[in-house]
Amino acid sequence: MDREEGKAAQSLPNLGAILANPRGGCHWCAVTEFLGQVPLLQCLPGSSIRRIADSVLVKRYEPGDYVAREGEPVDGLYIILDGQAEVSAPAHTDEENRPDYVLNKYDYFGYGTNSSVHQVNVTAVSKLTCFVLPNQYGYLLQPKTIWNAEETPENHSLLEQILHLEPLEVDIFRGFTLPGAPTFRQVFGGQLIGQALAAASKTVDCLKVVHSLHAIFLIAGDNNLPIIYQVHRARDGTSFATRKVEAKQKGLVIFTLIASFQKDELGFEHQAATIPDVPPPEQLLNLEEIRERRLTDPRFPMQYRNSAAKKKFVPWPIEMRFCEDSASQHKPSLNYWFRARGKLSDDPALHRCVVAYASDLLYSGVSLNPHREKDLKTYSLSLDHSIWFHKPVKADDWLLYVIESPSAHGGRGFVTGRMFNRQGELVMSLTQEALIRRAKTPGQTSEAPRPKL
Repeated sequence: MDREEGKAAQSLPNLGAILANPRGGCHWCAVTEFLGQVPLLQCLPGSSIRRIADSVLVKRYEPGDYVAREGEPVDGLYIILDGQAEVSAPAHTDEENRPDYVLNKYDYFGYGTNSSVHQVNVTAVSKLTCFVLPNQYGYLLQPKTIWNAEETPENHSLLEQILHLEPLEVDIFRGFTLPGAPTFRQVFGGQLIGQALAAASKTVDCLKVVHSLHAIFLIAGDNNLPIIYQVHRARDGTSFATRKVEAKQKGLVIFTLIASFQKDELGFEHQAATIPDVPPPEQLLNLEEIRERRLTDPRFPMQYRNSAAKKKFVPWPIEMRFCEDSASQHKPSLNYWFRARGKLSDDPALHRCVVAYASDLLYSGVSLNPHREKDLKTYSLSLDHSIWFHKPVKADDWLLYVIESPSAHGGRGFVTGRMFNRQGELVMSLTQEALIRRAKTPGQTSEAPRPKL
């Protein structure tokens, strides 16, 4: 066989001799895990990476072999699995313009060229093994969104559109507050949590999913400005990966998040928490139905009904059904069922981002419940927020959110939360502390927004 062409493996089962440690003999899993470590591929949907794992070939080279020649056709995307390769220009190139450098594991070439002809020479420095994605599968590198390879965001839930980020470069993403998204005086805290987690998720391999996150809100965000998410790779281990994300506007960090990701594994299991005895969601009203009843209920003053009818009502992308009536609004607790509206792509990372987004809805307000009184106006701002994911979660299936506020003091309210699926499994645990204050009266001097911490 011609040494310059290398030796091509024709099928994935032959990868067992190449991969250093294909645990459990799962060659496809080992290939998927490796590809998930390649920064170029991490922003792709998990389904795309799995299809790439099905499509790649393997080529081996001896030291000195040409992997690619300047001026010759490129047959695909090359990703280095093991060994080193050198990129160099032809000998006639000026010395000061020679782009000589070494490619190592996870580096790639043959992608992003404007033609099928390679512009430089690539030679093996040592024994070299590469994955090659043939050009015929190049479309897998150009998905419609970070969550779905084949469908645009408009075909899916508004929440999926909110959580779709624009990759600017490796580890940097841009997010927006969409016109139909819930907006308050500042960027909704759940949006920052969900989008930051989305950015972090798109820098780890698709076999690892988030199991915990801890967020701190620093400065109120502006709904009219894009948000830049910078991901820092704190650690990449065999079973765990850790990411820190900074959300920025106008060059200032407004929010930080640290998330830990884990590969699925078997272990000890128990569950002491039990799902409360509440009505199923089918027997409860959603927010739109509650609003409609209030607008037509003669027990409410006509002035109130007319005023409420004139207010613009934009349904939230989360459908919510409350388990208690308004008589329970003074208790430091709240139970409600929720699920995402519309269709979600089948990506486990997306579903965890969706529930992270939803977890901030009405959450800190529960700490104000015991203090509510007629004409009392308050405001609250999230300070920090933590989530632990115990089991897989489907955000477009009904989940019960159980919220309690054990304490409020010093202008801060503390809340805890648990989320159960319909089978009674505890899927998530949460905590949050929020700033809770009386709203300033009209006579008080208003101040510009300031950092909270």
